[in-house]
Amino acid sequence: MKNYKKRKGFVFKTYEAKNQSPFEKLFEIFKELITYTSGDFDEAIDWLRSLDKEYNLTTAEYTIDDFIEDLKKKGYIKEEIDADGVGGTKITPKTERAIRQQALNHIFGKIKRSGSGNHKSKSPGIGDEHTGDFRAYQFGDNLDKVSMTESIRNAQINNGIGDFTLSENDLVVEETMHKSQMSTVLMIDISHSMILYGEDRITPAKKVAMALAELITTRYPKDTLDILVFGNDAWTIKIKDLPYLQVGPYHTNTVAGLNLAMDLLRRKKNTNKQIFMITDGKPSCLRLPDGQYYKNSNGLDKYIVNKCYAMAQQARKLHIPITTFMIAQDPYLMQFVRAFTQANQGKAFYTGLKGLGEMIFEDYETNRKKRIKG
Repeated sequence: MKNYKKRKGFVFKTYEAKNQSPFEKLFEIFKELITYTSGDFDEAIDWLRSLDKEYNLTTAEYTIDDFIEDLKKKGYIKEEIDADGVGGTKITPKTERAIRQQALNHIFGKIKRSGSGNHKSKSPGIGDEHTGDFRAYQFGDNLDKVSMTESIRNAQINNGIGDFTLSENDLVVEETMHKSQMSTVLMIDISHSMILYGEDRITPAKKVAMALAELITTRYPKDTLDILVFGNDAWTIKIKDLPYLQVGPYHTNTVAGLNLAMDLLRRKKNTNKQIFMITDGKPSCLRLPDGQYYKNSNGLDKYIVNKCYAMAQQARKLHIPITTFMIAQDPYLMQFVRAFTQANQGKAFYTGLKGLGEMIFEDYETNRKKRIKG
């Protein structure tokens, strides 16, 4: 892909994919645009038409209108009438699933290509559910997990058929996964600062959530993932709602988010639990017992901050580690996150948007194996 062009904080790229039909080429871009526009089909198509004019994505034989007709025929969009009697085109659950799968491929694919103790080969487990993934044999691996078919094929390729030998270097192990469960709550900050300063921070957060949901439901179906958002208050959202997630005119009530996350995890019967929190700002809001909001956006409010520390300590007592992915890198905010992390004995990553998905995926896998084995 080349010809980068940035608009409204979003980077568009022309696709040069091989062996893709005209529909497939446009569908890849369409899925990105649907995520960016929070599920607004009409806006996504407007963007697609604009890109078509600039990058010549279509031909006279296959136009944007042909693409829309194919979306209907394939069940990716449908016509709906809302409660006010207004009709419109909406994406379907099939599209929502395709968006999650694309997010998973973008993020998980980078991890697999990294070659540095990546997602599938790091700290192999002795489980009893086959994943269909193979890796080279390592000293200490259970010999019961050696795939003889793959190992013999390696030996034939490496040593030839005439003088057949099978060495340790030819052995291949099939990955397995534990049947133990991990329960994760992913907290996403949707305060107004997630779109301030000309940077779209909410779209990458949505993509990470969609990819993590797809990974868990497909590779670790016994694990659970709850997703919540927090602004002035906190509430849960369903996986199918992720493409439509938007930032609101909110402050940041981190305490409400943590409180809800712990309530969700208390209900889980398994012992392996964790919280992931994606945020870019300081805690600036609390809901008081009388229902009123206490807000202070000027620096770090001691009253609010101490409530956050108390929640971190409470989670620690419940053996729930909190991993904070801090998008902002202001020194005083980093100091707060360090103190918060120390109170919980969890972990913190100080990061921009680049690499956010890879870090969360690596940490999910690491925490999962550590908690289950430990």
